Amino acid sequence: MASYHGPKAKVQRRFGEILIPRPKYQRILEKRSYPPGEHGKEKQFRSGRRSDYGLQLNEKQKLAFSYNVRETQLRRYFLRARKQPGNTGENLLALLERRLDNLVYRAGFAATIWAARQLVSHGHVLVDGARLNIPSYSVQPGQVISLAEKMRKNPHVVESLEGTPYTPPFLDVDANALTATFTRVPERGEIQVPIDESLVVEFYTRLT
Repeated sequence: MASYHGPKAKVQRRFGEILIPRPKYQRILEKRSYPPGEHGKEKQFRSGRRSDYGLQLNEKQKLAFSYNVRETQLRRYFLRARKQPGNTGENLLALLERRLDNLVYRAGFAATIWAARQLVSHGHVLVDGARLNIPSYSVQPGQVISLAEKMRKNPHVVESLEGTPYTPPFLDVDANALTATFTRVPERGEIQVPIDESLVVEFYTRLT
């Protein structure tokens, strides 16, 4: 799946689970607990086990959607993760977590990964005091993320900070100063994405 710009609820209904923890998506999936489309309700009741490839593809698509990355980008992240020591799947998730747009989202400066990407792309985000408009930039431990002065009272930013339920332990967020320090590379248990990364690794391994 490429970087997605359509209805987010529709995609999550197709996957059958919440990937973006926002109340409105929870309400939609509770009300329409079946896939989108004309025959969505029929599909809900169909039985049968997916093939191994189908399961792997599904997890890969969920991962791409959750981090708002394109297929070509995700494949490059996998190749980098495989070259690193340790568990390839965990390395892959850690690389994705270190993306600048993702950390802006995790810090609570934006309500979704898509809003975070827009903040970065429009030049509203600074890293160590320097403006940076590259969403895929890999933030290094110790670097400080902040927002441009004109965004500090932006109602969307304020609302997002107030509604952020969880700040990961690898980010030191100062909500008053609107800064977030990336303290260290995250561990798997600290990455809250409903993904079986081993299936993603299996998907790409069979292609290489």
